[in-house]
Amino acid sequence: MATLQEVERYRNFDELAQDVLDLAKEILPEQLIYLTSFNDTQQIILKLSNDDSGILVREGMVINLDETLCNRIDFDKQQPLIYENVQKEIAAGEMKTALEGANINSYLGLPISHINGDRFGTLCVVHEEASRYDQKSIDLLQRIVRMFTYYLELERCAYRDSLTDLYNRHYLSRFFETPSKTGGTIFFLDLDGFKQVNDVHGHDTGDLVLKEVAARLQNYAKDHHDAFVVRLGGDEFIIHFACSADQKAISLQAEQVLAGLSSWGSEYHLSTSIGIVVYPAGHAADLNALLKNADAALYRAKTAGKNTYRFH
Repeated sequence: MATLQEVERYRNFDELAQDVLDLAKEILPEQLIYLTSFNDTQQIILKLSNDDSGILVREGMVINLDETLCNRIDFDKQQPLIYENVQKEIAAGEMKTALEGANINSYLGLPISHINGDRFGTLCVVHEEASRYDQKSIDLLQRIVRMFTYYLELERCAYRDSLTDLYNRHYLSRFFETPSKTGGTIFFLDLDGFKQVNDVHGHDTGDLVLKEVAARLQNYAKDHHDAFVVRLGGDEFIIHFACSADQKAISLQAEQVLAGLSSWGSEYHLSTSIGIVVYPAGHAADLNALLKNADAALYRAKTAGKNTYRFH
């Protein structure tokens, strides 16, 4: 699923999102229309067609996904969800109360997914009064959503590694174009013994190992706020943490990563070495300099016997 941080780095996203909303308004001019994106637990309101509506929805609003109508959309079948009269069609409960509080009495939600099936979010049409959504209007909106999906796929290809679906170096470079408000920590990882896996078992097996490493790192990053994982290339990976913790806490994180990548059974003899660099808040970080320093620390970890970490 696309994160808000990822969407913010899409080129021309604001312009295209506005075009999508303008086209949708041509179809249903009296309605409030907005784009959203999802993560695992939340829905983010990305952009509104207008902000002078009596409906209490605002750009940047974050809502628990379980508390939204959009969570009821069938993304597998890619079918819109329609409530032409919330008062009559939704039973009493927290959902109905929330919709009444937002002054929403009609709702049309269209699913937006990436080409690979991952959910992106929704295109939503709402009004303060009961509304009639005819099939022609729905069909036209679905065509707009399909065009937007093709744009998302282009952006996804630009920022994602094709083998592991992790972020790539291009995404990392874009991330460092904006000075950090929080500072950060970079783990530069290199697999110990990966060449032997390729030599003994073949490159297809090597690719499977890289995918498994990516999955383990992604699972680890999910438990750390605003952390993300990058594949630089080959068997080199980056974990970026959004704040610069004290050395003791960072050391604990490094030990957890090493433990998570050391269990491969008897078939593969793999471990990981990590070089660590920390940069402060407000620092206009030079990515090339940071990676050079992290690589130097990684080299020290390798020469110390591998399966360990070193700070720059």
